[in-house]
Amino acid sequence: MTVSGEKKQLLHLVFGGELESLDEVQFRDLKDLDVVGIFPDYASALTAWKSKAQSTVDNAHMRYFIVHMHRLLDPEDKSGK
Repeated sequence: MTVSGEKKQLLHLVFGGELESLDEVQFRDLKDLDVVGIFPDYASALTAWKSKAQSTVDNAHMRYFIVHMHRLLDPEDKSGK
C-alpha cells in the first residue's frame, strides 16, 4: 500500500550479458550475467541501462535489458512503462 501522494513503485530489473550470436537472445554463460540492479521506476532503470550499454559498446555481443518486473508481479496492471 502506498502512502497518499507517493508514486506507485513500478519495479524494473536491469541486467545484461554476452550473447552467443547477434541473431537471438542466448547468453554465452549464465554465470557471467551482470545484474545491474532493481529500480523503482522506468526512468532510473533507463539511466542505468544506458550507462552499462555505453560502457560495453566495444563488445558487439554484449547486451543489456530492462525487465518490467511490475508487469510480472501484477499482469493486470497496465500503468507505467
